[in-house]
Amino acid sequence: MDNDPDVKVKTAMNWASQVWPFAHEMKKGEIVVLPSKIKPVIHFDKITGDYEFLPNNGNPYYHARRVERVACDIPRANFDQDILYSFGAFMTICRIKQEERIKAVIQAHNQGKKAQQVIPQEPQDDEEARDIENEALSVITNLMIQKTKGHGLAKIVDAILRAKGFTTYVSPAGPDKGVDILASAGTLGFGSPRICVQVKSSDAPVDRIVLDQLGGVMKNFGAEYGLLVSWSGFKSSVINETAKQFFEIQLWTHKEIIQEFLRYYDQMDAEIKELIPLKKIWVVNTDDE
Repeated sequence: MDNDPDVKVKTAMNWASQVWPFAHEMKKGEIVVLPSKIKPVIHFDKITGDYEFLPNNGNPYYHARRVERVACDIPRANFDQDILYSFGAFMTICRIKQEERIKAVIQAHNQGKKAQQVIPQEPQDDEEARDIENEALSVITNLMIQKTKGHGLAKIVDAILRAKGFTTYVSPAGPDKGVDILASAGTLGFGSPRICVQVKSSDAPVDRIVLDQLGGVMKNFGAEYGLLVSWSGFKSSVINETAKQFFEIQLWTHKEIIQEFLRYYDQMDAEIKELIPLKKIWVVNTDDE
């Protein structure tokens, strides 16, 4: 706080409470859970080194522990809801109690199998403080995964575009010849912009070839712009083209899908609301401003 007088006492105390267990309580051999902020997956590492303070690193990367990767890109849907509740704990660093069940999912994933289902449990009152907002988003995400397998995700994207005021055409299920949705402005769909949409709901990130194909499809359909939607995100070969394609093609991952879905939910038709039933609630904002 001496170096940054703008930092509030509550914020500084929260930071300190995170660094202490990271440095002194987490032991070698223990598993670290890292939920992805880009894709609906969880990564797992094993601690292999002692705590290090690296003053030459940029803020906030002063505090470090060496780790080795145990498992990568395990879908969130592989875990029971009570475990996902724990992953959404308000504290960034906290101890997760369902260790054996988590290890079973990791082992099954690494062996290419599916973990045995167990009866989900509700979080107990004595567990770490929970981030209710993230928990709610996690539940919505899992419901959307269950309800939109395959062509169902195109229905969600179509609902978002129609709620935005576009007139759309959705290709029938099956081979789509490179286009899932056509969208344009105006009541009859004769206006501009004209958008060609490709939707991918697979578990694998989309590669560069899909992006290149969309560019060709846009020309074939006379579209001015393209929207490439991938629930599982994009490989670096696509991300590296973001700036180059910015004025012609936009990229949506599950994060953008959920954000836009929630933003326009009230304007969507009854069929979509029946598929993904939601209601608004109010909670006290306890964020440290």
